[in-house]
Amino acid sequence: MKHVREQFIAAPIHVTGYVDGAFAAADGADIPVTDPATGKQVAILHESDADTVDRAVRAARRAITSGPWAGASVAARQKALIAVHDAILENADELAALETLNTGIPYSQTRNIHIPRAAHNFKFFAEFINQDGGEVFTQEPGYMSLVTYEPIGVTALIGPWNMPLGLTAMKMAGALAFGNSCVVKPSELTPLTLYRLFEIIDRKGIFPKGVVNLVNGNGAVTGNALSAHPDIDMVSFTGGTETGARILSALAKGIKGGAMELGGKSASIVFDDADFDRALDGALLGSFMNNGQMCLAGSRLFVHESFADRFLEAFTRRVKALKVGDPFDPATEIGPMINRAQMDRVIRYAESGLGEGATLLAGGRAHDGLKDGFFIEPTAMLATSNALSICQDEIFAPFATIQTFRDEDDVVARANDSRFGLVGYLWTQNLERALRVAAGIKTGTVLINTPIMRDLRTGFGGIRQSGIGREGAKGSRAMFTEMKSTIIALEAPKMPKLGAGA
Repeated sequence: MKHVREQFIAAPIHVTGYVDGAFAAADGADIPVTDPATGKQVAILHESDADTVDRAVRAARRAITSGPWAGASVAARQKALIAVHDAILENADELAALETLNTGIPYSQTRNIHIPRAAHNFKFFAEFINQDGGEVFTQEPGYMSLVTYEPIGVTALIGPWNMPLGLTAMKMAGALAFGNSCVVKPSELTPLTLYRLFEIIDRKGIFPKGVVNLVNGNGAVTGNALSAHPDIDMVSFTGGTETGARILSALAKGIKGGAMELGGKSASIVFDDADFDRALDGALLGSFMNNGQMCLAGSRLFVHESFADRFLEAFTRRVKALKVGDPFDPATEIGPMINRAQMDRVIRYAESGLGEGATLLAGGRAHDGLKDGFFIEPTAMLATSNALSICQDEIFAPFATIQTFRDEDDVVARANDSRFGLVGYLWTQNLERALRVAAGIKTGTVLINTPIMRDLRTGFGGIRQSGIGREGAKGSRAMFTEMKSTIIALEAPKMPKLGAGA
């Protein structure tokens, strides 16, 4: 797959928007798109200006008011979703290569995890809407109450740069499954796979004009124009907490809703009765998969003091042995950071940790042997307190902090001492303890004796500054529909005859 890099460096592609069934002309500023493994340009993104965003939103509105997608049957929506699923799998090698080229995530992960999951999202929602329905209540004598779920309308779907296709596909599949139209905006850092998917969708003619639209650009230009557009009915955003707050502020002006999947600083608690090898493997995966650039990373480790020395020795040895290199190399386990700013940020956090009294166990600096791209040595630090910046801030990198603990109440309190609340990880063979601690951890999801796992039938999302709303099955239904109650009188109700005495 290395030839993909040479091909795109030699002839960078031009990325534009897709509006009302056609690729838009290049109208805004040119933004370079780089390969983080080499620092070289592989594409030119032509920013969608406010006019292009407006045309996309208006096209999306027409598609659900007067076009063939208006009131589309479950069968029609299922057919379209399955067509996207099949198209992704048919082009899986190419899409995985583009995802790796654009993000620096190892090809072994994009091909075996990210792209199949992106496809599965569409298949899952095609199956879910076939089984999902409204509700009927007859408990009130003389009445029947119907609860139905109607499309919310035009959805703005803003995706992240750390798993561009997989996470944005979740939004697209959910929005389209429930009968909405959408305007998609990928991160300006990683637009390649979404652009290619839209090319495939266009070639196959999967959706009527205006149902799916693509805009590209910086948050300050394209993102603001989209989230503040008066004809957008809701925004689903995955990304940083600060950006999510700005989007919510824009939505509040229009009294509109938004679903935010934001940051995390998830605790991973290893109790003294844990399966040592399983917990060690899981802690490493939770901290370093996806180059450590995951909102659900379990990178804030708490290890029971009874075997902390043994765990620290094994964990540090494994961190130092992680294979950092070209993400197209099958042996690579850690690729580059997304850009130089992120690489420099990781180094600054390692320095701040040392300044606050933490002990550097591994890494903490740019990789000496890989000068061209944005490579960092996988990092682990032993923290003296949960109050340290390295324990409170989302670093979004292959960067783990470790603290020791003595008792259950103490570790639960420290795990909850965070402005985030996305995921919690527990490692114990005591079922009662597992359920007791899971109930005490203040997060949207708790994973017990397993690293990263998503079951789409359940909801995924966070509390506090980790976000608002849930994705998956009923969570996505709540996000992308409006609940309507219809009350039917089955017999003539007794009513006061106002004005009858006049």
